[in-house]
Amino acid sequence: MSEIKRSRKPLIVIGIIGVAILGAVLFSVIDPPDSPRAPEPPSEAGAPDQVEAHTTTLTMPIKPQAVLDYNELGADNATSALIDQRKQEYGIGDGVDLIAEPGESIKVGRFEVSMTDILEQIKLQKEELIESDLGESSTGSPGSYGIYVVQRGDNIWNIHFKFLQNYLTHRDIDISPIADEPNKRGFSSGVGKLLKFSEKMVHIYSIRERKLDVDLDIIVPNSKLVVYNMTDVFALLDQIDYSVVNRLEFDGENIWIPAEQD
Repeated sequence: MSEIKRSRKPLIVIGIIGVAILGAVLFSVIDPPDSPRAPEPPSEAGAPDQVEAHTTTLTMPIKPQAVLDYNELGADNATSALIDQRKQEYGIGDGVDLIAEPGESIKVGRFEVSMTDILEQIKLQKEELIESDLGESSTGSPGSYGIYVVQRGDNIWNIHFKFLQNYLTHRDIDISPIADEPNKRGFSSGVGKLLKFSEKMVHIYSIRERKLDVDLDIIVPNSKLVVYNMTDVFALLDQIDYSVVNRLEFDGENIWIPAEQD
């Protein structure tokens, strides 16, 4: 009886080893450790998320352009603060009412116009003038634009003189209030010649009719804008020596200071 029990122990051990080997073989076949898994197909639950993200990108709202409201000037608001800051940067005061960037809009009374529309008309006018003279086109200078809202009784000469006075005052340069008038012999002063030349550097825009204009004699208050390209105007004014401004010469097209004679 003891011999039978002793003979069963090896059989039991062999059986256990066999079961272990069989289990290992089955595990390696079912889930081999070194074989890469095929990517799982996207679940239906993930599809709406992908579609939603794609739709959000396409329908993202465009940031509206800024509107500079002339009617809000003088009040304690964001528009006044912005314009004051821009005037300080240019060193200009009451010579302009607004300083606008190309992507902004101007509102005067109930009328609103984008700078894009104004600049496009200025560009077309410049191209017509240059093409007729030189046979080539010009896109104009980029940058900020000074806007003066024409009031009753204004004329283009006085508007330019006011701009020049503000420019010089902020640079501690004295200028006589009659510096724009002819001298005793009836000849234009240097400042007068500068103002005549500056008339060629600005544009008048009718905000009611939405087009460029040249007639300041027919004025409905707050209906016309004088548009200055600040880059062009300051490029001219910054290079003039105002201690010899009366030596300026203007031939109707160009302005210069003659060289001193020995």
